[in-house]
Amino acid sequence: MRRVAVIAMAVMASVVLVANALAESANADDRAKVLGTWKLVSYEAEYQATGEREPVLGKNWTGYIIFTPDGRMMVAMTSEGRQAPKIDQDRADLLKSMVAYSGMYRLEGDKFITKVDVSWNPAWVGTEQVRFFRFEGDRLQVTTAWLQAVNRTERGMARGFLAWERAK
Repeated sequence: MRRVAVIAMAVMASVVLVANALAESANADDRAKVLGTWKLVSYEAEYQATGEREPVLGKNWTGYIIFTPDGRMMVAMTSEGRQAPKIDQDRADLLKSMVAYSGMYRLEGDKFITKVDVSWNPAWVGTEQVRFFRFEGDRLQVTTAWLQAVNRTERGMARGFLAWERAK
């Protein structure tokens, strides 16, 4: 009986080791696939209170997200129609039409989590920003976790849907 228990425990330990190795292999594959520079294709928000989905501040955002081999992620995005500021109010309004932050990232299953060390929004510095991702052909599809709408605070909680294609 004791021998059967030892064998069963050895089999269970082997199964756990194989499962962990497969998970690490999948993470390594995803890490290799995500590395590089991606150009923004689309950006929409869904508002939790209503379920409504809309382009955030226009349909023609410009942006890039970069994942480096040493584990840094950087993103900068701006909405359409931005103009050089003339007065202080213009400068303040420009902050509402952009997103930019950077930090060290890690992959956990279908998420990349960025420990933010610099951001256009000081409230994000020191936080961990969670993003869900998947690959669809040559595109990287990213969904944010629910968070307070940054560019449309009056709309409450929102999550973003972003599509990226590998920069050429």
